[in-house]
Amino acid sequence: MRTVGILGGIGPESTVEYYRGIIAGYRQRRPDGSYPSILINSISVSKLLGWMDAGQLSEVVSYLLDELQKLVRAGADFGIIAANTPHVVFDDVQRRLPIPLISIVEATCAEAKRLGIRTVGLLGTRFTMQASFYPDVFRREGITLVVPDEAEQTYIHEKYVGELLANTFLPETRARLLEIIQRMKEQGQIQSVILGGTELPLLLRDETASGIPLLDTTQIHVQAVVAELLA
Repeated sequence: MRTVGILGGIGPESTVEYYRGIIAGYRQRRPDGSYPSILINSISVSKLLGWMDAGQLSEVVSYLLDELQKLVRAGADFGIIAANTPHVVFDDVQRRLPIPLISIVEATCAEAKRLGIRTVGLLGTRFTMQASFYPDVFRREGITLVVPDEAEQTYIHEKYVGELLANTFLPETRARLLEIIQRMKEQGQIQSVILGGTELPLLLRDETASGIPLLDTTQIHVQAVVAELLA
């Protein structure tokens, strides 16, 4: 049996969803009573956000590598970073790691392509919405990304860091995010929305909003892990 190493804790609530989802997906595809082999290293999201705010990406790379190496030494055959924002340094980390990582961005792009989506909205932390790691991957498949306007990005980031990462999910925050999605659909002509933060699906649990599909990056990533475990 292959073993997946999960770098989690970014934040903890979505890591729980990863664990549950991988087990459920594995048992659905292999209903013989067995369980997948999973290693989890839960790290500090506050350290990561501090370095991200300060633009110290080299510190982010070093920290992620050190923590992923613990999973390698524990026997992981492949790994994931169970969050979107750290993928800003995904390529740098992967180049220096002896095991393959499954990218949440690549997996989400593959799902958008499968669905025939050509223009898609992206919600997440400010780092995710403003960085190039999502557009670069999607552009290669001819998919256009649309992000919220500056004021909306500030709102989403503040609510993400101040509420969602603290396991606080308020109906008024949900209502405002749905308003933003509706505006992006009307003005940006988006055909779908990427929930590009693994806490966002905990707030926006429906499969659609404003009549368009919500791409749950947590579950998309989970399915990619299950497929690799059973490969």
